Amino acid sequence: MRLLVVGRLSGQLAAAVKMAMSTGAKVSHVETGAQATDSLRRGQGAELLMVDYDLDIAGLIAANEAERIHVPVVACGVGADPRRAADAIRAGAKEFIPLPPDAELIAAVLAAVADDERPLVTSDPAMQQVLKLADQVAKSEASILITGESGVGKEVMARYVHAKSRRADKPFISVNCAAIPENLLESELFGHEKGAFTGAVARRIGKFEEADGGTLLLDEISEMDARLQAKLLRAIQERVIDRVGGQKPVKVDIRILATSNRDLAQAVKEGTFREDLLYRLNVVNLRLPALRERPADVVVLAEHFVKKYAAANGVAQRPIAAEARRRLIAHPWPGNVRELENAMHRAVLLAIGDEIDVDAIRLPDGQPLAAAGGASTPGYAAQAAQAADAAARAFVGRTVAEMEQQLILDTLGHCLGNRTHAANILGISIRTLRNKLNEYAAAGVPVPAPQSGLSAA
Repeated sequence: MRLLVVGRLSGQLAAAVKMAMSTGAKVSHVETGAQATDSLRRGQGAELLMVDYDLDIAGLIAANEAERIHVPVVACGVGADPRRAADAIRAGAKEFIPLPPDAELIAAVLAAVADDERPLVTSDPAMQQVLKLADQVAKSEASILITGESGVGKEVMARYVHAKSRRADKPFISVNCAAIPENLLESELFGHEKGAFTGAVARRIGKFEEADGGTLLLDEISEMDARLQAKLLRAIQERVIDRVGGQKPVKVDIRILATSNRDLAQAVKEGTFREDLLYRLNVVNLRLPALRERPADVVVLAEHFVKKYAAANGVAQRPIAAEARRRLIAHPWPGNVRELENAMHRAVLLAIGDEIDVDAIRLPDGQPLAAAGGASTPGYAAQAAQAADAAARAFVGRTVAEMEQQLILDTLGHCLGNRTHAANILGISIRTLRNKLNEYAAAGVPVPAPQSGLSAA
């Protein structure tokens, strides 16, 4: 992870820098918010800013956003003044680190805010086959399209490919095409020149140039609009880009990886994705099987997450009970590895006794995992039929638009506010989902916000 520390390098802040470096982070330093924005603008990128709360954090975040720069901020400060720490959070900081620093706290905060240390854990033959192909093509320069359902670990696989490539010592830059609004994505990818738009006070280096020499991951590529697809195609074919407002092309040397949880061949038929771009991206396809298709991975992943979150939360690492293991394997895990990770994070905190038993492993709605083999209680089928009939009767007299709204909001609530997961379940693009949610919010309808902590996805 690349960390930019912002503030006067006093003894306490210098100690925090050393501790951050000990976690493996690549740390750089500037003294002022203006210098931080300038550093990011010039392509000296960072995944995270650690900013002294004596500085104007709100002003720094506003200056970055005006330049279309989106990097999370954690605040830090000597004395841990509660009021100033709260002010920093209200200004937009994700977390607060008190100084003098605690090594474990810094490591935990860095891992939570910029979680890029995610090893590829697998033992299932189906996944091993994909891994074998990944190893075979990693050292090539071929573009790779990584596909699979939401939550299967596509970005983890992309990082694995980069680490095995000849570019491993160069930058790995990831851009989520679904998370960045359409009007900002072009500048994020290609950069811009001074005066290209209101707020462009200086040249900004985009992700293509930031990744020069290394790997650029285009996450959820299917959400990119057609105009940008054409510009991306030229960049891949000719290895040159055009900054927004620029007058001459800029050469880049990068390898492109892309991910999608949608069927891009179908998107081509529907006219929402360029066929020539698909051919350029899909030189090699790595399709990651859903977690239900690789049952041998369930327990090894669960054990990995137990170890990870026991250490992060400072609690004892407990073994998983035999019955809990059986239920973990039997569960379909529609949210895949991401859902399993969240479940085991909860289990680490809820477990009592010497083992993690079935009572500690809860689904997002708080329900326990079903017993292996499904429900077998007498009368269950009749009860289910009655419930389905009652639900159907409740639909009568309501408009299609009302039912659509209820379905979208209920699904979003089930996914704990995770837009990508909800869109995948609903079978719509995240952009369509975002537009619907904006309509509901404008009409005064409460919309579930993305949750953090235990329910982050």
